[in-house]
Amino acid sequence: MNEVWRDGNCVELLINGEDFFPSVFRAIEGAQREVLLETFILRDDKVGRGLRQALIDAANRGVRVEVIADGYGTPDLGASFIGGLLDAGVRLHLFDPQPRLLGMRTNLFRRLHRKHVVVDGAVAFVGGINYCADHLADFGTMAKQDYAVRIEGPSVEDIRHACLELLSQYGDMPAADAVHPGRPAGPCRTCLAIRDNLYRRTEIEQHYLRAIGQARERLLIANAYFFPGYRLLRALRDAAGRGVKVQLILQGLPDMPLVRLCSKLLYDTLLRDGVEIYEYCERPLHGKVAVADRRWATVGSSNLDPLSLSLNLEGNLMIEDQAFASGLDAHLQRLAGDSCRRVTRQYARRGYWWRAPLIFLSFHFLRHFPAIAGQLPAHRQTLHPASIDDETGHSQVQP
Repeated sequence: MNEVWRDGNCVELLINGEDFFPSVFRAIEGAQREVLLETFILRDDKVGRGLRQALIDAANRGVRVEVIADGYGTPDLGASFIGGLLDAGVRLHLFDPQPRLLGMRTNLFRRLHRKHVVVDGAVAFVGGINYCADHLADFGTMAKQDYAVRIEGPSVEDIRHACLELLSQYGDMPAADAVHPGRPAGPCRTCLAIRDNLYRRTEIEQHYLRAIGQARERLLIANAYFFPGYRLLRALRDAAGRGVKVQLILQGLPDMPLVRLCSKLLYDTLLRDGVEIYEYCERPLHGKVAVADRRWATVGSSNLDPLSLSLNLEGNLMIEDQAFASGLDAHLQRLAGDSCRRVTRQYARRGYWWRAPLIFLSFHFLRHFPAIAGQLPAHRQTLHPASIDDETGHSQVQP
């Protein structure tokens, strides 16, 4: 596992878009040299337009601005949206955009799912929040519950290096320089964990396995799309078996019902071995966070499902700090108590007689799904600079 732990970081938990967007925008508004931003989704709505204006203003001040958005998650930005960015000097890259087939997006696998921001090498953000209005409460009942962190200190340079490495590995940028950590800024010990399809395929999963294996009192995981492989399932069951209080907060009001169905296939097995399961019912859960023994925590973009653990490009910050972990633990405990329903075995076993074969087949298919999907499509992902066609005025990407 290619891990580098750094002491001396200040880490602030950001809950939902109400915390996250103002903090990111303020950081960009104060940028003097460089803004690096990665996201899965960027939309032309009030949040996307707010980000666009902050990036344009920064570029107009002479700041280097590099934005990478995923070609599947961000397929439909218009010419006026892109044009304003390009005219100001913002470099906008799309990760592996592919043509549609019969109007359908085809590039389903191995997506850029990370959400990173680095400003002037001094402050960074890592989390699961995209740049769209459905991360704000005023979006309505389908507004997402999600998390990110703001970081200052030596780990910022690791996050910056990861962004530059992505630009060099998949695009036309020169290789990233060596990492030169900055000055201490706080008490947290942190490590940036990356999952890619080159050299760091299991890093995030290995961090989870270690934290679960070392937990002695309590383990709390809140994850939007939960369908882990056998190793993680066995680790959770083993932890509960040795007396650890293992709690899962999963989707109860899903934005993707099929994903919740997959998670429910695992309920009875986990409940039978003493794992507590809560379904968050206030709105769709989009978070990817965990706490162990109020001393270790993680916040990031990686779900615990085959796509995140085996195919997508993901980034999570691992945090060792009692104050931060205790604060996140307390928040999640309130969430479980106030906004969740606890799942019972009686509920989980409804219709079990006809679902048992489906559980067996689905679990073993999804165990091998990443290996199957990894063969399709058989091409190397690249970054494509966005541009505007001079004749048509439409946005396009340069192959």
